[in-house]
Amino acid sequence: MNDFEIICHGEEETREFAVKLANKLASGDVIALEGDLGAGKTTFTKGLASGLGIKRNVNSPTFTIIKEYQGRMPLYHMDVYRLADEEEDLGFDEYFEGEGVTVIEWAHLIAEQLPESLLTIFIYRHDSDSRKIVLKPAGERYVKLCKEFFK
Repeated sequence: MNDFEIICHGEEETREFAVKLANKLASGDVIALEGDLGAGKTTFTKGLASGLGIKRNVNSPTFTIIKEYQGRMPLYHMDVYRLADEEEDLGFDEYFEGEGVTVIEWAHLIAEQLPESLLTIFIYRHDSDSRKIVLKPAGERYVKLCKEFFK
């Protein structure tokens, strides 16, 4: 399976990339976000929210685990960094199969609960102001989405 990557220079380019990606997303899509602290996961999610027509301020749900936002479709924003037990059943599958787009920061921490078909996005510091964003699609839906997006 192919990976797809782009270099974004600055937060604004990262947000713009996410806005464009949001326009390709559909109900039930699941995005696993990975990257070091401060790499830009929440900045990316803010761009997705903007692309989904969400007007509210989006911030990391670090202490609440899940925040929901309403736009042209719901955005379920999860941050599982502080989740104590990977096996704890918090009903994630209800979100994954819901009517919105689910974004999970630190998704590897709940790997056993993730659906097989999803889009994993890695955000790496490229230099002080740039980020390398790598998309790894799993499943036909996401492979097709990435191929169309990166034409």
